[in-house]
Amino acid sequence: MKARRNLPVAPEGLPFLGMLLLAAWAAWMYAPVAWVALPLVLFVLAYLVFRDPPRAVPSRALGIVSPVDGKVVDVRSAPGPDDGQRHRRLRIRIDALGTYAARAPVEGYVRDPAASDAVEAGFPANVLWIQTDEGDDVAMRFEGYRLGLAPKALTRYGERLGQGERSAYLRLVRDVELFVPAAAKLDVEPGQRVTAGSDLLGTLPKL
Repeated sequence: MKARRNLPVAPEGLPFLGMLLLAAWAAWMYAPVAWVALPLVLFVLAYLVFRDPPRAVPSRALGIVSPVDGKVVDVRSAPGPDDGQRHRRLRIRIDALGTYAARAPVEGYVRDPAASDAVEAGFPANVLWIQTDEGDDVAMRFEGYRLGLAPKALTRYGERLGQGERSAYLRLVRDVELFVPAAAKLDVEPGQRVTAGSDLLGTLPKL
């Protein structure tokens, strides 16, 4: 498993932040002082968009942590027919100024949703699928791409992710839909706010 850089901002944002600091310096040196305010304000906004601080992951056996900062908007108490009666689904509306990286809700290996055995798992083709050591399948599907920017995965198929580890850059995504086993226990309700990598959403079923 590759090590992740423990930066307070996503590496994707560093060029933007650097250019804005350079613009603020240039305005300070060669323009009226009032012009410094614009790049500084933009710098603060860019930092809020790209911020990616470390998070303390709770230690609970079989726990499911929130993959994003946001608000729970829907919890399916029973699996829907389009899930093949295998999963429960939880939708989270992502904070526009929440953390830039999605976190792995569970520990396990990243699986290819287009693999030959993916039909048995019952996930759509465009998910980030994690299979735990206990054989439980958990997946995330991102929806509502602002400015047409799709999420950028930080992992490859077959790579192992730790619980709460960075798994993808969100890039202004609106919602995440989390698929968990039908027997999983969910402890959150619609309207509840959650923090990526820190807040527990529930627990996987015990063997």
